[in-house]
Amino acid sequence: MSRNTMSFALPENMRDYIDARVSDGSYGNTSEYLRELIRRDQREQAAQRLRDLIADGLASGNGREATDEVIDELRKRALGTDT
Repeated sequence: MSRNTMSFALPENMRDYIDARVSDGSYGNTSEYLRELIRRDQREQAAQRLRDLIADGLASGNGREATDEVIDELRKRALGTDT
């Protein structure tokens, strides 16, 4: 795994908070804390995307029976081969 560094400025109160989280043993170091925040945000964004897709599906109207023909049609559309 590639290790790239990133530098940024934080207000003192935020830095103190991060330092406290590391000092109390919740995280091994500052980088570990920030990586966990990013992973959590990624999960939240993925969950939001799923909620949006579900809402779009529900708003799209009545469903239809998932026959072999319907599944084939959807598969072709997903693969871009529905011409």
